[in-house]
Amino acid sequence: MRNILIIGAGRSATSLIRYLLDKSEKEDLFITIGDISIQSAQKFTAGHPNARGIMLDVFNDVQRKEAVENSDLVISMLPARYHIEVARDCIEFGKHMVTASYVSKEMQALNHKAESKGLVFMNEIGLDPGVDHMSAMQVIDRIRAKGGKMLLFESFCGGLIAPESDNNLWNYKFTWNPRNVVLAGQGGAAEFIQEGKYKYIPYHRLFRRTEFINIEGYGKFEVYANRNSLQYQSVYGLENILTLYRGTIRRVGFSRAWNMFVQLGMTDDSYTIPDSENMSYREFVNLFLPYSPSDSVELKLRHALKIEQDDLMWDKLEELDLFTKEKTLGIKDATPAMGLQKILEDKWTLAPHDKDMIVMYHKFGYELDGKQYQIDSHMALIGEDQTYTAMAKTVGLPVAIAALKILNEEITTPGVQLPIAKEVYEPILKELEENGVIFHEEEVKYAGYNPDNVH
Repeated sequence: MRNILIIGAGRSATSLIRYLLDKSEKEDLFITIGDISIQSAQKFTAGHPNARGIMLDVFNDVQRKEAVENSDLVISMLPARYHIEVARDCIEFGKHMVTASYVSKEMQALNHKAESKGLVFMNEIGLDPGVDHMSAMQVIDRIRAKGGKMLLFESFCGGLIAPESDNNLWNYKFTWNPRNVVLAGQGGAAEFIQEGKYKYIPYHRLFRRTEFINIEGYGKFEVYANRNSLQYQSVYGLENILTLYRGTIRRVGFSRAWNMFVQLGMTDDSYTIPDSENMSYREFVNLFLPYSPSDSVELKLRHALKIEQDDLMWDKLEELDLFTKEKTLGIKDATPAMGLQKILEDKWTLAPHDKDMIVMYHKFGYELDGKQYQIDSHMALIGEDQTYTAMAKTVGLPVAIAALKILNEEITTPGVQLPIAKEVYEPILKELEENGVIFHEEEVKYAGYNPDNVH
């Protein structure tokens, strides 16, 4: 049998594991799932003849190396910073590797060794990055194949709550790592190009510089810019493009409301709060407001954020129980971001029967034979339940499909890579379609660039 080792059995691994277990008999696979929690590792394998769950501590060199050595291919679903030790083991023992994470400098440094050993190290093969790369390159390559010149590329993605489970004023619940949501946009300004002009948005302005998009059948959304769109000039071969902009999708109104937390300082992760474990939610809010011998926390907050009495923003804050004395953070040495995360998890965690939704939207503008054209492409997917979410499906399925195609020698180009080659994206997108991850394309009038205007 061919042995696949999956390290990490978190919320994004559910559809990945189910896919490989379903294929195990036909494809002669044995699946080993390793996780720091033996319960998490074994909950998907109980009674399955072609799978086992083991306790695997990625920091235990002997344990990790033994697990890697006994496999034919390793899938790492660990947090990105932990991939590199697994990758070095894969080099040492001659094993292929697949991850959904961005390629780090340390991972890229292994490229020559992977190539020399004929090993495929496929990275960025989840949702975003992953499905975005593949769906974008498929259209860009098609445009280039008929002689078109790319003028515009915009790409947006969001993990949201499905309409039937949308029951809070924020139109949002956590569908992936809550910490990443709270810290979104930090660590660098957003950089992109619009109509030939370089644009820059510092973090403190990020959530007030939004744009709107409409997706047929799903309505109106807003997008805010991702950190650095410019890196995709080289990744996608778009060095001379006029517009290159990538962003995150939310329902309209979310960003304006989230900006309140940014302006208060609640998303700061750089310092710890004394006695945070005993701090009530109300005391936490008051931490960011000036002292007053007479004004209430509510009044001070209204004044600090300039919230009028009839503003919906106030209702959104009240819905989170921010002003209660009854609940405490319960986290020792919490940062403001950790405190905010705890408060939000009370209200934004998926209920057992809640369904999430993934939305992805691309715009491609190009010139052909002196005329300008535009293609809009979108994908929307609703999850099954709290466990088999749309997020887990769109992250895990591409990982699983790529792993199997590497084992079956359908993907053979060695080295550290992204899924931007036709031999990779074409068969994976085809199989994703069979699993309900379908992009719908539409030719629309090109929103042209006028070089005489100043933007």
